[in-house]
Amino acid sequence: MKLLQVIAGARHGGAEEFFVRLASAIGYRSIEQKIIMRTNVLRKKKLELSGLSPIEMGFYNNWDLITKWRVASIINTYKPDVVFTWMSRATKMIPLQFKGVHVGRLGGYYNLKYFRRCHYLVANTKDIADYLVDNGWPARNVQYIPNFASTNEAFPVNRNTLNTPEGAKIILGAGRFHENKAFDVLLDAVAQVPDVYLWLAGDGPLESALKTKSLELDIDERVRFLGWRTDIDALMLSADVLVCPSRHEPLGNIILEAWARGLPVVAADSIGPSNLINDGTDGILFPIDNVQLLSQSIKELLSAPELCRKIGESGKLTYFEKFSEKVVVDQYIDFFSEITN
Repeated sequence: MKLLQVIAGARHGGAEEFFVRLASAIGYRSIEQKIIMRTNVLRKKKLELSGLSPIEMGFYNNWDLITKWRVASIINTYKPDVVFTWMSRATKMIPLQFKGVHVGRLGGYYNLKYFRRCHYLVANTKDIADYLVDNGWPARNVQYIPNFASTNEAFPVNRNTLNTPEGAKIILGAGRFHENKAFDVLLDAVAQVPDVYLWLAGDGPLESALKTKSLELDIDERVRFLGWRTDIDALMLSADVLVCPSRHEPLGNIILEAWARGLPVVAADSIGPSNLINDGTDGILFPIDNVQLLSQSIKELLSAPELCRKIGESGKLTYFEKFSEKVVVDQYIDFFSEITN
């Protein structure tokens, strides 16, 4: 089987990070594949370290005729059995004349008009799969396959480099600084938990507002804005609890990453986390935007080391049973084999 993966993608993002992991993992399985991606130096380097040779293109907009022509040319030469496109912009670049199987991959509730030329759709949550069927996509042509997280070897970060005292309890938050991610709620909660330190890894349009809020709450001396990080695994090995306060979260890749490292998770009960977490067993859920219950959940975990350990271990067990690299890649390979036979 010959596979072609195509992604435009943003500079940073959960889908983009997972694309690198999946492409690398499929490569390790000796599946023949080519990669077409938007120009990105760091992403290209990661793929090359996995033995892949991605082809970079502009993907400037939906009317980028040069990229569209180059994609068509590679398809005509390579003749893949499956073209697997990530999100709408890449999907629209595939020529109508393509004779193989076109699979679109969705990690959100996108407008399906952009995926009409696909034969199959892969959803990374059951709720997104239901959304596709509810909006008219044939159930037989929808496949649910979850994400998996990185389990590469990692070591805890040196707290001194992040101006954090030894022995301090650390809450980790990570993601784009956008209203949907609700890091404002996390700051409000941290203000109610004395002595705890907060590491926020990410960037985005609300960065300045969040920094101002930490000053107004008088917790700026306990909050570290770390910027966009490529060492989330190392941060997780140093933290005590991960908090995912998102108001809107289709999946919650960060939860899978925390589970893979055995880090206890507290999350808002938005769609993705509430479908992942068995409340009180492999994580703790709190109502969206409820600062009081979030702060109580953090205090409960930090004051009960045995509970913290049990929830972390349960999360790790859930991850390796349902979301490990082997489990997920097996599902992808089986699916691709099924639709090409």
